[in-house]
Amino acid sequence: MIKGFGGVFWRTKNLEVVKKWYREVLQIEIGDWNGTVIKPESGNETIFSFFAKDDNYFPTAQQVMLNFQVHNLDETIQHLEQLGVPLAKKQESGEYGKFVWIEDPDGRLVELWEK
Repeated sequence: MIKGFGGVFWRTKNLEVVKKWYREVLQIEIGDWNGTVIKPESGNETIFSFFAKDDNYFPTAQQVMLNFQVHNLDETIQHLEQLGVPLAKKQESGEYGKFVWIEDPDGRLVELWEK
């Protein structure tokens, strides 16, 4: 029945600041309509997962966490360092890949993942 995700939507108090941050930090080109289309690459997959309200994987005050797959996490970290974007969580590696967290201008944690 489900073909795939149609989008991710959320509200922000700082629309222009958030758009600029996602454009500069994650190189997501945000259009005049305040969004973009991210076309999946071959071999890419989207995880849809629930967490218990008291699970501490990400802060319980944050209801949703974005996770973006990257081609090369080390290169991404270098890009973040050049922009002065600190890691909110140091790199971790495990059976599912390598991960870091950064924080957007709204204080929302964003996970970056190299599979």
